[in-house]
Amino acid sequence: MTETRRYHPLIILFQIGKLIRSSIIFIVYLFILNLDSESTYIFYGRIVFLVIFTLSVFSIVLKWFVQTYQVEDTAFQVNKGLFVKSKQTIPFSKIQNVNRHTSFFHRLLRVTSVHFETGMNSEESAVEFSVISRAEADRLEKHVKQYEMAEHTENTKVEVEEDTTEINQLTTKRTIHFTPTKKDTIKAAFTSLSFLVLVPVLGSLYTNIDDIFDLDQQAEGLFLTIVNSWWITTIVVLFIIVASLAYGIIRTFLKYGKYEISSDEERIYIKKGVLDETAFSIAKEKVQAVEVTQSFMKRILGLAEVKLTSTSNSINDSLEVNTLYPFLPIKRAYEMIEEMLPTYSVSESMQRLPKKSLWIRLIRPSWLWMIVTVIVFFWKPEFLGFAQFWWVGSIALFILVYISRLLDYYNSRYVLNGPFIQFKTGGFMTQLFITKREKVITVSVSKGFSQRLFGLASIGTVNRANPVHHAGLDDVPQELVSTFYRWYANRREEVKYEQE
Repeated sequence: MTETRRYHPLIILFQIGKLIRSSIIFIVYLFILNLDSESTYIFYGRIVFLVIFTLSVFSIVLKWFVQTYQVEDTAFQVNKGLFVKSKQTIPFSKIQNVNRHTSFFHRLLRVTSVHFETGMNSEESAVEFSVISRAEADRLEKHVKQYEMAEHTENTKVEVEEDTTEINQLTTKRTIHFTPTKKDTIKAAFTSLSFLVLVPVLGSLYTNIDDIFDLDQQAEGLFLTIVNSWWITTIVVLFIIVASLAYGIIRTFLKYGKYEISSDEERIYIKKGVLDETAFSIAKEKVQAVEVTQSFMKRILGLAEVKLTSTSNSINDSLEVNTLYPFLPIKRAYEMIEEMLPTYSVSESMQRLPKKSLWIRLIRPSWLWMIVTVIVFFWKPEFLGFAQFWWVGSIALFILVYISRLLDYYNSRYVLNGPFIQFKTGGFMTQLFITKREKVITVSVSKGFSQRLFGLASIGTVNRANPVHHAGLDDVPQELVSTFYRWYANRREEVKYEQE
């Protein structure tokens, strides 16, 4: 018989903490800023707030008693509702991502959180355990893992055991693909420009302190002392540089420290974080596409960011759980894609666009430049007393737009490699998109007036994601269009093997 369980009792404390955090503005306004106020409005405002807050706390405690969950052989059963009861069923077959996040709060209390995410679009498309013991999280993950193994081995039934021996055995079968070195961490700090964050942080801190102690007069005298002494200026500048670099490295280490990318036969695993730990896994068969992105700085340093596109509904996008290490060496990134996803292939030899694609991009009007030029023509802003700044800025923007178009032309590539299609686009920042034919749900071809004159077209693909993912390439030769259609038509021979 399947056991019905309540959520961890610490979830009450966790939800009350969230309630206090969401109410902090009212608490500060009613009980701190207006502490001595005798206003009737404030008096009744406090009463209303305390009544609502008390009822919310009572609701949180009552929900803990009535909300339960069950782990069955093939699905989660979640029972909800105070007055209106509801039962939510999440089949294991629909689970795509498993995201475990351990914040500083969780670590203090020796608990964690785990989210089982699906590709369904409803609001209740995931099973969320905001606070759960690590042993129970292991048990739930093991249940899902064993179901996947049973499906992978022709529905062979695997008996669930309460100990974690099998989890450790499964973990030892994982292949570790990447762990960052100290050199990688330093590169990441420079590439992310996180060291520049210190200056605005100090500025914000100074402003907040100045509001209380009025530091402007004291700071003015200190500033004159620093400026009038070259050696003090040198020391201060060096100190700011060293402090910024140290801050950037520490900040990067706390965010990307203990990073590990691994995989087994069914899933890809990502672990990261020092204070806040995140462990994420995604089923390989659920990966719809792969994107390799390079910013201008990353291109200079030969680094790249790899993202996995899936149809899951991520509960917390800020955790960037679908992103591999954002500062991978580009060659290693390509190798890792094929290592982790053996059914994927990355082709470094790609077709360039014809010359006429460049000409159409150069003669195509820039609406951004036109709109900005019209605005600054009537506004005529000045910069550092320079009255003619508006037309200099317009010329600079014009040059920047066309440099970006030139770079976009030279960076754009495409290739149809068997069941795979690759697009590379971008000017100052480039993006390589890779997907399989069976993962593409629809394709499109469009031709504008100027494209028809030059014998060019735009092609596009759509992949399942949340929201759906669009990718494509503009100004491709007409010959590619018919090839593109024939390539996609062969999908009918593969789609019957696709597991939705």
